Amino acid sequence: MTPASTSSHYLALGDSYTIGEAVAASGRWPAVLVRQLRQAGRVIDEPKIVAVTGWTTDELAHGMDAASLASAHALVTLQIGVNNQYRGRPVDDYREQFASLLARAIALAGDRAGRVLVVSIPDWGVTRFAGEQGRDRAVIAAELDAYNAAARDEARRRGARFVDITDISRSHPGLVADDGLHPSAAQYALWVERIAPVADAALRSPD
Repeated sequence: MTPASTSSHYLALGDSYTIGEAVAASGRWPAVLVRQLRQAGRVIDEPKIVAVTGWTTDELAHGMDAASLASAHALVTLQIGVNNQYRGRPVDDYREQFASLLARAIALAGDRAGRVLVVSIPDWGVTRFAGEQGRDRAVIAAELDAYNAAARDEARRRGARFVDITDISRSHPGLVADDGLHPSAAQYALWVERIAPVADAALRSPD
């Protein structure tokens, strides 16, 4: 008799994008990712999500402390930083705090850096909300590019995987939820088309 496959534990760390603000729970991109991985034959739990709308890097760190995350996970995703940018925090501060979060994410993946996926920050400057607020779209784009470059650099330095979905947000500015700011379920589905192959590769990776 063949023993049953052990289910993989998946931890999703982030902010409003990870929790899926303004979309149904089934439309959150971590939930969509799990469905796609299962369709590909992966045995994986529903995502454990540690994310709150509005969280910055330091607030996510506090949230992780409160969540008492002790067990190793087969897959960890990390997407954080938009609220640092929104609040006007320097990119150097973001890099330092992000690096600390990434180190924690790797530890939570059993010290297997290849099991950690960093997902880039989408460009909220293209949304209806940004236009209604009279925000400078070019400034937002430039600042987010700098944040994403820092996150990409830290991921590569530590051996984690980086998935860039920022161009999807810029190419589909109309795919937003009713609040005019957060991505719609349709946009999240496009993200997952790009994230899922990387996640599948990560789950096959020994490290």
